[in-house]
Amino acid sequence: MSNYEIDHQLDATGLYCPEPVMMLHNKVRDIAVGEVLEVVASDPSTQRDIPKFCNFLGHELIAQRQEAECYYYVIRKG
Repeated sequence: MSNYEIDHQLDATGLYCPEPVMMLHNKVRDIAVGEVLEVVASDPSTQRDIPKFCNFLGHELIAQRQEAECYYYVIRKG
């Protein structure tokens, strides 16, 4: 199954670009390297923005999925 535990969560539902990524950026600053953050968002643009954010800043996008109207991302801080 999964080989990670969620250390932190960020709820960005109801927010639209660029707010989810701005909130993610602030949250990542507050957690330790190696910790895992789960983000839930409702803005479809996060499907593009969050993977690019992780790639650009060196964080690992462990998992990404969609359930109904929500998008879930699991990120390990690099």
